[in-house]
Amino acid sequence: MIYLDHNATAPLRPGVFAAMRPWFEEHPGNANSVHRAGRLARQAVEQAREQVAALLGAQPGEVLFTSGATESINWALQGLRPGAPRCVGASEHDAVLQALPQARRLAVDRQGLIDPAALPETLAAQGEAGLLSLMWANNETGVLQDMPAIAAAAAAAGWWLHSDATQAVGRLSMDFAASGLVALSCSAHKLGGPKGVGALLLRGGHAIERGQRGGSHERGLRAGTLNVPGIVGFGAACAAAGEVLADEGARLRRWREEFEAQLLASIPGSEVFGAQAPRLPNTSFFALPGWHSEALLIALDKRGFALASGSACHSGSDTPSHVLAAMGVPTPRALGAVRMSLGHDSREADLQALLAALQELAREAAGGGRFAGLLNG
Repeated sequence: MIYLDHNATAPLRPGVFAAMRPWFEEHPGNANSVHRAGRLARQAVEQAREQVAALLGAQPGEVLFTSGATESINWALQGLRPGAPRCVGASEHDAVLQALPQARRLAVDRQGLIDPAALPETLAAQGEAGLLSLMWANNETGVLQDMPAIAAAAAAAGWWLHSDATQAVGRLSMDFAASGLVALSCSAHKLGGPKGVGALLLRGGHAIERGQRGGSHERGLRAGTLNVPGIVGFGAACAAAGEVLADEGARLRRWREEFEAQLLASIPGSEVFGAQAPRLPNTSFFALPGWHSEALLIALDKRGFALASGSACHSGSDTPSHVLAAMGVPTPRALGAVRMSLGHDSREADLQALLAALQELAREAAGGGRFAGLLNG
């Protein structure tokens, strides 16, 4: 299997499981216990907190551990400025859209970008200052929002800014201290850490309601016994990602650009979505003429490739991506979209093999092959 679905989840980075293993087998302590075993667990948690903060340009005290980005997002959206107006981007992940179904949705352009210049008027029209939530990097297209300009516009209007940065963490150089964000959500498993652990970064001096009640964990803001092995793995993944961030990003970007250039040149009618916008270095969201995305994914799976049709949360759905719909992509075209996302274990040869498979499948579609009954319009 050639795994090209790192935006859904990434394999563990080297050294992460080795860092976690003692906390499964040798050290059973609860990080809130006062005995030696508990103190050892607390020390491991605090070291991981420092590692996460270092990767994100934050202070350790600004890192609150959670079960993952979805919890972090929901906590931020419900707990920051409760009762105040909410605005979100139309192309946000469903963890945002479903958490705030009544929020004002901000339009994106055909590349998936929010216009920072339009924000002051839009935010002022809400009548009072509230919470703006915009994702740093889109999970489907990889499109990057202009967060410095957005943060400046939000601050000028007196709004707090939260960002779902799940796909950006570990792939981009980030500086929470200078970002202008009040809060940031992320998960460990997107950057090569374990599943089931994430973080909410909350800028010092800003209040949030408790995420869970029942104990004094995480500064009294989130009750529940800390997942020590997972948190240790999260910290180890952040440290490992930070060591190779620049080189890894440059390598994946070069490979992605070469792949897209060859795809567009060799398969007439193919399209890459968001290609004119700044994007994550590892992500390509594209469509081939004549192919429905699910049929294409099945055909690729049979050839040993793992890709996705967008968010893993909508796998198997026969509705077009809401991200592409927000970008104005026609439904028949959107139904053919497939996402390829690279990671730390990807190889250049993987992309060359994928390109050859796509070229073969494009020829099959043009000739009315065995998937012809599933072709999109």
